[in-house]
Amino acid sequence: LDGLAERCAQYKKDGADFAKWRAVLKITSTTPSQLAIQENANTLARYASICQQHGLVPIVEPEILPDGDHDLQRCQYVTEKVLAAVYKALNDHHVYLEGTLLKPNMVTAGHACPKKYTPQDVAVATVTTLLRTVPAAVPGICFLSGGQSEEEASVNLNAMN
Repeated sequence: LDGLAERCAQYKKDGADFAKWRAVLKITSTTPSQLAIQENANTLARYASICQQHGLVPIVEPEILPDGDHDLQRCQYVTEKVLAAVYKALNDHHVYLEGTLLKPNMVTAGHACPKKYTPQDVAVATVTTLLRTVPAAVPGICFLSGGQSEEEASVNLNAMN
């Protein structure tokens, strides 16, 4: 975040309208820790606030990696915790939610999970998570493919529609 205000001012002067900050978290049996979730949420919120102060729309990207053997339910639980923390931090930092975009992961099992889930399973878990955590004031959600193939991401996105 050092020097971000100056960089945002220059980006705006150069014609940029959006900026993106990515916070990466990994799921294991013990991670992400509450501290990791809080620190990443606060960093995303500070970035978003600085962007808005300089006329940029912040794209907030809390990414839960698909690495590992976690199941769909574990990913949903972690994603809900992360998004809840992000929106609390955004509010704490007085970020104008109507002037942000969210770029989350879809709720999916880890790549090494032995159980395979249908696109409908992914859609229900993802939409449920978003309904539980993302304020209605947020105008747009732009999904990460999250290590999925273009076809797999498209099929999962279509199931959400």
